[in-house]
Amino acid sequence: MKRNPQLNAHGELQHLITLEGLSREILSAILDTAEPFAEVAEREVKKVPLLRGKSVFNLFFENSTRTRTTFEIAAKRLSADVINLNINTSSAAKGESLLDTVDNLAAMQADMFVVRHASSGAPYLIAQHLAATGRSHIRVVNAGDGRHAHPTQGLLDMYTIRHYKKDFTRLTVAVVGDVLHSRVARSQIHALRTLGVPEIRVIAPRTLLPAGVADMGVRVFQDMKEGLKGVDVVMMLRLQNERMQGALLPSPQEYFKYYGLTPEKLRLAKPDAIVMHPGPMNRGIEIDSAVADGAHSVILPQVTFGIAVRMAVMSMLAGS
Repeated sequence: MKRNPQLNAHGELQHLITLEGLSREILSAILDTAEPFAEVAEREVKKVPLLRGKSVFNLFFENSTRTRTTFEIAAKRLSADVINLNINTSSAAKGESLLDTVDNLAAMQADMFVVRHASSGAPYLIAQHLAATGRSHIRVVNAGDGRHAHPTQGLLDMYTIRHYKKDFTRLTVAVVGDVLHSRVARSQIHALRTLGVPEIRVIAPRTLLPAGVADMGVRVFQDMKEGLKGVDVVMMLRLQNERMQGALLPSPQEYFKYYGLTPEKLRLAKPDAIVMHPGPMNRGIEIDSAVADGAHSVILPQVTFGIAVRMAVMSMLAGS
């Protein structure tokens, strides 16, 4: 059997590139590890010494607010030294290759790279390069690569669901919106399946569904009202306008009419359903403000939980 390149010889997590192929035990261990870190935020001194003396480099080749900031907060709460690389003013903007950038930062005694990149596979390429050059002690965390994966977003979403719903094995979960361009959706679906969710629904217009999506073990709906009936969790997705090529939608108003989450549509879900969104939200296009700010919304707790989950991931990688 081929060994998962994210794991070391002892089966411990060495890098976090994707949730695909990771076991339920590993995902559950990350969620369990995040529990005490969530309590750190309630302390007067919000720090633990687990990464003291370690250097964490945030390499964000794409714009980000929530992900970059929560990774920075998480690393600082673990007492790491955090270096944020400003790509727009770095040598990468002058034409330096990705791997040359990595080599130079590795020479500065980096211990961990947190990488967001527009190209699918960039974090995996970095991890391979580090192993090939004898620097596999440097850990790599994927903070989102192209359309491929966003594993820590998927994990914080699972933590949020577990916090509010407790048992994955009794849930019906709907993932709604631009699945075609969404790395978040892919990570969510892999995690939901691994953790034993019995019914995962994908709701989207035909133009925003990837080919073969049903092969991922989901039920596909193009009618949002039909797809939302009786669900426990509604996971909205952002329209990835920056990745769209050609006219995939008639208009934002038309999209909202059929696929925007409104109070009326939400009433088709279970009375205690929760509503999630990875952000940033396009209000009035993907979600009505009455829903985003309403009693069912757990969108802001997702952000808070994201710090604890990213602390868990970095502490586990540093310890393996």
